[in-house]
Formats: sequence, C-alpha cells, structure tokens
Amino acid sequence: MRRKLLVLNFVLAGVVIWGSVRFRQEWLASKAREKATLAHRVPSVPAPKFTPSPLDPPITASGYADIANKMLFDKSRNPVVVEVVPPPPPPPPMPPLPTYHGMMNLGDTQPTMFFSQGAAATQPYHIGDMIGQFKLVSVSSVEIVLDWNGKEVHKSIDELSSIKSAPPQEAAPERSAAPVQAAAAPAPPKSGPGDDTGRGFRACSSNDGVADGAVVDGFRKVSYATPFGSACRYEPVK
Repeated sequence: MRRKLLVLNFVLAGVVIWGSVRFRQEWLASKAREKATLAHRVPSVPAPKFTPSPLDPPITASGYADIANKMLFDKSRNPVVVEVVPPPPPPPPMPPLPTYHGMMNLGDTQPTMFFSQGAAATQPYHIGDMIGQFKLVSVSSVEIVLDWNGKEVHKSIDELSSIKSAPPQEAAPERSAAPVQAAAAPAPPKSGPGDDTGRGFRACSSNDGVADGAVVDGFRKVSYATPFGSACRYEPVK
C-alpha cells in the first residue's frame, strides 16, 4: 500500500513539473508576440480632403408656386389669369352701289361720268370724286373700279347700269286734325228710388228733385246727415 502511494506521488510531481514548464513556454511566447506587436509601426495615412456640402438656395415665394397650385380646394382657382379678348366686331355691310348713267368725253378735258346714289338726282363725277361712301377710282369701256373703306370694288358697266335708283320720296300730306268732340254732358240724376242695395232700402240721390219724406213707388225718401255731408235713401212704406 505504501509503495503505491509513493508511485502516485512521483506521478503527480511529474505532472506538476510538466505543467509548469508548459505554462512558462506559453507565457514566454505571449510576451514575444506582445513585444513584436508593440514594435510594429503602422504607416500614417493622410486625411481625406474636406469638401463642404453645397449651400441651399435662398427661399423665395416663387419656389412655392407649384405647391400652391396643387393644394387648391377648387380647380377653378387658378392663379394664371387668362385674359379673354373679345372678337373684333364684324365689318360694316357695304352700302348699295351707285347707278351708272353714262359718260361724256369731250377729248380735251377729263371725262365726266354720271351717277346717282339712292334717291338722289343724277350728278356728274370725275376720277377721285366721292359718290356717297364710294370713291371713283377708274372707268373703262367695260369696267368701273370703286374704292370702299380701302377695298377696291370691280363692277362691270352693265352691272352698275342695271341698278335701279329708288324713286324720290314725296312728302306725306299733313293729316288734318280731327275735330275735338265736345265732352258729353253728364246725365241728370235719376229721380225716385234707385237700385236695390240688398239691405231693405233703395239707393237715393240727394239732388234728384224729390222732397224729403215724399213717397214714390211705395218708397219714402229719408234724408240724414253723415260726416261727409247730407245723404238720403228710399225706405219701403209699411
């Protein structure tokens, strides 16, 4: 028994010595790694170049126009004002053309043309004269050129000669004043009882010529005073 304990002690002592040696080796290796790590110099890297961020643009009212347009409660509230320009008035209608009656050319003077406008009498005209609202531009053997509001009107002589002039208007005869009828005289008031009033008596006129209290056709005339003057009525005789 004692021998076994002695062998066990030797074995334990050997394990302790081996563990101590192994621990020392690991400790020395860690010290070497630490020394190598501390001795290693890391090269310095230059810092990156600083680039400032772009500045925000200044705040202006026009920058919010699109937001205002899209947040309107009604689509008709559009800030863009569309000016409605009314169409130009239509050009005035061209007046009736004058009637051509002929031309007189004596050779040594400017030819004279004869026109009439509407119901006016025939008058002589020359190139450049105004015939009503028309200006006589030129006359040839087949065509007459007139100017109206800066627009040339080309008409043949046959067309202008076929236009009938309006006959002169005669003054309307004055109407004789109708005799004024004399106002009809008012009808004299009816004498005696008038229409039935539906209240047991008949109507009466104060100036019908019947005396107060007189009996006419079974009705007695009774006069009485009112705030508006004297009045009367015909009451049935009982």
